[in-house]
Amino acid sequence: MADSSLVSDHRQHASAQSPAPAAFEPGADAGQPDEPDSFGQPALEALVGQWLTVPDLAERLGIALSAARRLIADRELLATRIGERRVIAVPAKFVEETGPRPELKGTFTVLADGGMSDDEIITWLFTPDPTLPVEGAPIDALRAGHKTEIRRRAQELAF
Repeated sequence: MADSSLVSDHRQHASAQSPAPAAFEPGADAGQPDEPDSFGQPALEALVGQWLTVPDLAERLGIALSAARRLIADRELLATRIGERRVIAVPAKFVEETGPRPELKGTFTVLADGGMSDDEIITWLFTPDPTLPVEGAPIDALRAGHKTEIRRRAQELAF
């Protein structure tokens, strides 16, 4: 009989807590500022220009959705939420025909170790810099083969 009272107490406790999940709003971080306000998400979207959603990424690389998500989880690629629907997307310049650009992962690591968030890393990589050896932003210099120069600058920022 004691067991049945525990079950009924558990049910009462569970039903008392059931409104909490209904109050949950997707995309809301407990105690954290909303990303669009804190990082200027529309400005980031415009700065990057071309984005690939996870399904677009999988299609472009000819891989399964789970493999595309794994590239993001393993930090081979960085992603952020964009648009009104807040879909996860990757800057198109991060990808070549065969997969993620190989020089990116180490650059991501250096910048993240310096305390930058993913959105800050993406912003830095896409912000034009006239002092670079090629015209454009650090991502353009990476794509042009200037990995050492970009990593050196990333290390200077980080430390």
